[in-house]
Amino acid sequence: MQIGVISDVHGNIVALDAVLSDMPEVDELVCAGDVVGYNPWPGECVDRIREAEVPTVEGNHDRAVVTGRYPGFNDMAAAGVEYAREHLTDEQIEWLSELPTERTLFDGRVKVVHGHPDDPDHYTRPSEYSPDLLGDEDVLIMGHTHVQHHEIYDEGIVLNPGSVGQPRDRDHRAAYSVVDPDARAVEERRVEYDTDAVVKEVVDAGLPQQIGFRLTQGR
Repeated sequence: MQIGVISDVHGNIVALDAVLSDMPEVDELVCAGDVVGYNPWPGECVDRIREAEVPTVEGNHDRAVVTGRYPGFNDMAAAGVEYAREHLTDEQIEWLSELPTERTLFDGRVKVVHGHPDDPDHYTRPSEYSPDLLGDEDVLIMGHTHVQHHEIYDEGIVLNPGSVGQPRDRDHRAAYSVVDPDARAVEERRVEYDTDAVVKEVVDAGLPQQIGFRLTQGR
């Protein structure tokens, strides 16, 4: 079974379309949250994920857009939330509001969360990966850190596919992964996309220029 794994799209439709075009044939696609935030295409990204019926969990930016509460967000993150709240339709916000914080899929073999199995807002760094994160599932999928990484243990697989729309591991390319629970294998993949076009749209949308600049740096 081949499962495509994406996370942290963050309103970047250019990167999302590049990932979906690059992705090999998979049996299912799942998303570990934060469909919106930062970049200027929140509605397009929601529609792309929703129309494809991709099992998705709630990220902290998704929740912030729904609730209008985002304590601790920096100026860039806050601007992205406010932009999304202004431009999303009621129907799109309702879809975000219905996202669960956790999904268990494929007869319990795969668990998807955003930050950590016990805390959806915790940044689970690669240094924290261990078999103790796993429950009964064979694969634990997390997002939130925007850092692509995985570990394979006797007990199962822990992985973060990285960020589609705003990587933070010093690689500007859009990140995603393909996992095969039967073969106990993970393929980490990166794809080039037109970051310059996104930078221009960020500026044209009146969003902080630093959002676009970070995309070119992968941070």
